[in-house]
Amino acid sequence: MTTKTTKKTTTKKAARKATPKKATPKKTPARKPARANTAATAAKAKPKATTKAKPTKNATRAKDAAIPNKPKRVSGLDLAAHVLAEARRPLPAKDITELVLAAGWKTNGKTPHATLYAAMIREIAKKGKDARFVKTDRGLFAANGKGA
Repeated sequence: MTTKTTKKTTTKKAARKATPKKATPKKTPARKPARANTAATAAKAKPKATTKAKPTKNATRAKDAAIPNKPKRVSGLDLAAHVLAEARRPLPAKDITELVLAAGWKTNGKTPHATLYAAMIREIAKKGKDARFVKTDRGLFAANGKGA
C-alpha cells in the first residue's frame, strides 16, 4: 500500500501598491454679474408682504392689568416665604413644598421639592443677607427676619 500525499499549494495574492489619489481642483462657483439698479428692475420687484406688528412685552402687561378680576399668579418662592414666616421654625424642603402646594402653588414637575430647594438656594446665594430664607442646617430652611 502506497499512500499518495498531495502537497497543498497556497497562492499568494500580489500585494497592491497604494496609488496616491489625484488631487482634484476645487471648483469655484460662478458669480453672477451685479445687476444695475434701474427703474425696470424696481418695477419687477415684488412688494414686501406686510406683517402684523407684535405687541411689546409692556403692551401685554398693560392688557393683563386692564382685565379686571384676573387672579395674579403667585410664585412658589413667595408662598414659601409666607409659609416659613408662619411656621416660625426651620422646615425641610419637602415639608415646605407640601405646604406651598396646599396654599395654591401649581406646578407640573415631578420633583417640586427639588425645584423649590434650588430656587431658595439661588436666592440665598444671590441676595446674601437680604434673602427671605436662611439655611439653618442640611436641608432645613427658616424665614429670615430681615428679608421677609
